[in-house]
Amino acid sequence: MTLTELTSANCKPLRGPQHQLSAEQMTEHLAVLPGWALLSGEIVREFRFANYYESIAFVNALAFIAHAQDHHPELAVHFNRVQVRFSTHDVGGISLNDMICAAKVSALI
Repeated sequence: MTLTELTSANCKPLRGPQHQLSAEQMTEHLAVLPGWALLSGEIVREFRFANYYESIAFVNALAFIAHAQDHHPELAVHFNRVQVRFSTHDVGGISLNDMICAAKVSALI
């Protein structure tokens, strides 16, 4: 999938390990998601900002996306940076939903 296709897609309810992406699929998707990396069974990216206000504005916009997609990341919020981590607990790994949300979050910048 292209970045545009990922950004335009919507998450679907997924359950079970059959929905985990293969290593090859993860590599293909991460290739179109600049800044995202596979780390400890999650896809992770850190976003940097000028100040706390911009960090929180980003988190609020991200929360809107996560709520609309019903797919929620783990966040670490700091003064001028936000670390975002996606995985799909219901599949026990990384799913297409994680890649879709990563693309949508990246589009905020």
